[in-house]
Amino acid sequence: MIYKCGNGAISVQTLHTTMRFGSFTALEDVSITIPAGTFHALLGENGAGKSTLVKCMMGFYHATAGELLVAGSEARMTDPKVAQKLGLGMVYQHFTLVPSLTGAENLVISRADTPALIDWRYERAALQTFMAKMPFSVPLDQPVSRLAAGEKQKLEILKQLYLGNRFLILDEPTSVLTPSEADEVLGHVRALTTAGVITVLMITHKFREVSAFADDVSILRRGKYVGGGSVADLSVDEMSHAMMGQAPVISKRSRKATVRQPVLTMQGIKALDRTGLKDIEIDGVTLHSGEILGIAGISGNGQMELMEILTGQRRMERGEIRVNGTPYGATRAEARAHAIRFLPEEPLRNACAPRMSVAENIAFRMFDEGKDGKAAFWKDAGAIARNATNLIEAFNVKTSSPSARIASLSGGNVQRAVLGRELTGDVKALIVSNPCFGLDFAAVSTIRDRLVEARNQGTAILLISEDLDEIMELSDRILVMSEGRITFETPLASANVAEIGQHMAGHS
Repeated sequence: MIYKCGNGAISVQTLHTTMRFGSFTALEDVSITIPAGTFHALLGENGAGKSTLVKCMMGFYHATAGELLVAGSEARMTDPKVAQKLGLGMVYQHFTLVPSLTGAENLVISRADTPALIDWRYERAALQTFMAKMPFSVPLDQPVSRLAAGEKQKLEILKQLYLGNRFLILDEPTSVLTPSEADEVLGHVRALTTAGVITVLMITHKFREVSAFADDVSILRRGKYVGGGSVADLSVDEMSHAMMGQAPVISKRSRKATVRQPVLTMQGIKALDRTGLKDIEIDGVTLHSGEILGIAGISGNGQMELMEILTGQRRMERGEIRVNGTPYGATRAEARAHAIRFLPEEPLRNACAPRMSVAENIAFRMFDEGKDGKAAFWKDAGAIARNATNLIEAFNVKTSSPSARIASLSGGNVQRAVLGRELTGDVKALIVSNPCFGLDFAAVSTIRDRLVEARNQGTAILLISEDLDEIMELSDRILVMSEGRITFETPLASANVAEIGQHMAGHS
């Protein structure tokens, strides 16, 4: 049976919450009220204290001072189990699913009453009934490792609803969703709050989502509450000013005319998708120098597999990739010879060694190369240090030290560090996937500025993104990927969002 922790939405209040880590104050005297049955947004730049606040609410941290009230009664959150018993659940920005288990197995084992011997016939029937009430579907019979990021995020939300939690904290819940998917998911969540079933606190950096779905907003800056109230009474400029101390800086970086020459072509490519049951087929795609070619698509339509094909992580059954007219097998030696670079989705997991230092991670492209460009047998510690100092400054990577573990950096700073590494030197082509996933808009602006700058200097950029706004902002030309195939192409100048959306949804 589905674990139930009660019926009806509950209110939560933090009163004068303060959290210190040694001499560092992460939160100072923060009080917010989230009434039962409301949709509340929590805004703030990276490092503003949002994650610290919700971790105190969920029992991961024990606040230095202050009180927490749940449904009007004081709650001592000694650990996350207490939060769960009180009906508080959280969807984290970084996935908490077990990759080797299926979606169904992840849901069932999340319950407090999971039996030692599971009756799967009964559980599957119960899950089918549960899923019939949900506004979106996820393939529950597939291992989570085979799901795209957007599908994993949906499953995380489904898990909390499946558990029957009455107060949900959503940490950037739509980072990997298309606008239509985001509206669908948040619309359903909003309907549940309106119906008094749940209360929601959403951490987000998207003002559109705040304006469209939230009742109230609380804004943090440098660990302090600096403003908030009813969303209906606040403009985007007012929220932005409170969040950053100034209006948001809109990038005015110009797009220069560039010489367009074919750099990378894909012809007749066929490969199995992550399920092993469907094909990915890509044909007639050409990436040119000095352009950003955007590939739009709803999560789970083959974008992840395309990235794996281009990085040599997925075997092709047939077809050919050519770079500058030469067959390309995506080996490290070939990538180096042709100056092809990569910025994959979730770089801390896919493009970094988390326990190694920032300096070492930034050096992955040069540590085994000598001054003459030939292979080096001994790493040059001095060169690695100089490289780190230069790139940390050039890409504004905020770190306590080049020797700090890269895992200790915020998401935006990891992204900047990896992008700095990948854009070092003469880069002919850069293949990126969801480059701004989970970042605040200041980090987003920086990353996008760097991509446009590289494009202006002649780099060919293949941008795979599930954020249609990002595709529209950056691309010179747009392709739509649906059901593992390229189904539509348009130059930006004549791009129509509604038409693109139809093709993304599989409607021509």
